[in-house]
Amino acid sequence: MALIFFSSCRKDMISSDPSFKLGFSTDSVIFDTVFTSIGSVTKQLMVYNKNKDKISISSVSLVSGSQSPYRINVDGTPGLTVENIEIAPNDSAYIFVRVTIDPQNINNPFVVEDELRFVTNGNEQLVKLVAWGQDAVYILADQQIVGFPPFKIIADSLQTTIWTADKPYVVFGYALINSYGTLIIEEGARVHFHDKSGLWAYVDGVLKVRGSLENPVVFQGDRLDQDYRNIPGQWDRIWLMEGRAGFDHEIEHAIIRNGYIGIQAESFLRATENRLSIKNTVIENHTGIGLFSRLFYIEADNLVIANCGNYAAALTLGGVYRFTHATMANKWSFAPRNNPLLFLSNYLIDTSDNVVPIPIDFYAGNSIFYGSNNEEILTDFVSGADTNYIFDYCNIKTERNLTLWPGFTNCQKNEDPLFRDYANFDFQLDTLSPSVDIGSTVIAAEVPLDILGVSRTTLPDLGAYEFVKPNR
Repeated sequence: MALIFFSSCRKDMISSDPSFKLGFSTDSVIFDTVFTSIGSVTKQLMVYNKNKDKISISSVSLVSGSQSPYRINVDGTPGLTVENIEIAPNDSAYIFVRVTIDPQNINNPFVVEDELRFVTNGNEQLVKLVAWGQDAVYILADQQIVGFPPFKIIADSLQTTIWTADKPYVVFGYALINSYGTLIIEEGARVHFHDKSGLWAYVDGVLKVRGSLENPVVFQGDRLDQDYRNIPGQWDRIWLMEGRAGFDHEIEHAIIRNGYIGIQAESFLRATENRLSIKNTVIENHTGIGLFSRLFYIEADNLVIANCGNYAAALTLGGVYRFTHATMANKWSFAPRNNPLLFLSNYLIDTSDNVVPIPIDFYAGNSIFYGSNNEEILTDFVSGADTNYIFDYCNIKTERNLTLWPGFTNCQKNEDPLFRDYANFDFQLDTLSPSVDIGSTVIAAEVPLDILGVSRTTLPDLGAYEFVKPNR
């Protein structure tokens, strides 16, 4: 009888262990499409007590309180906060969540988020609530391989997928172009990435971004409210791997902003046989690197890379690079920037810590490389491989004596290009810019129109923008 009595008492004991952790059926409650004013479907969250004793959750509450667009119901009890929820050993409780987005608030963020706060024995745990306030195409990661981020295949082998401007695309995890698959993104398309998400062309996958001057393709985070307009680091990167000869990655008239790395192009399993062609594109406001390459072939016309926390461009492990009428500008102000704007290297370190030289061939013509550091060009070259670099008709921020460096010809040194409004990401040249009318007409003939479609065949300027005298 004593044993039975002890067992009965044990079931009624409420744990006071401060290290106790609740279990959840998911770490994020995600609503796909939420139409304004109508409200959402109801989502269910399971809360588990895997303890041997009964537990009492002191409170379940919405972090944003009465300002939250979400509403909860805990085992039949509705409210912004529900208190003293008891769960028996090895039992569970149901929490139901709904969301309604106010259609009168035109500044609603694209993604509406909150969190559920659980307090048990003084211990706090959070579950994310995520909803989108308009119709869109949602890419939700459903696979993961050890060593790689979670992903969803959006263009499988021998499949061509087309993303249009009809609806925005919202990516949770990575949207993956599989080997021998192709993704074509049409002009005007809008691609929004959640935190740590990105676009990934795996080995022999192909990306074609076909924006236009009037309707560029925009890649950015999924928070569009004004507070997030210029906040970097909201998503991860566009990640391109090597491909077959003749199957080039192409990016034209795109805006890539507010991520960690704008574009990462690398030879992953073998040296690439294809190229990355970038034209009339802006890569800006990334916490890491704007353009990061490992042994790749990149051709860029009218490319702007600006405001990055690390390098604007890091072109490593050799490769071939052609930049014509590029503007690279960096006055990063979110934190100290210790690295230069442009970095070039011609070797890798193998698994035995041996230095392996790799040829590099770099050319920049009629371009601007200017930032807030005293030295904005860094090279790290070893002997043993062909190493060529030429800056021709460029404006460069540097401490080098350019007359002693054969790779620099017809270059300006430390002449502030006077961008029209750096703080608002306007990298057009101002009226008094020293980079106006000093470019090479031979180089300009290769790219006769600037990033905005303005002719530059007579007295070309340096950089991606041709100066146009403002109307009085």
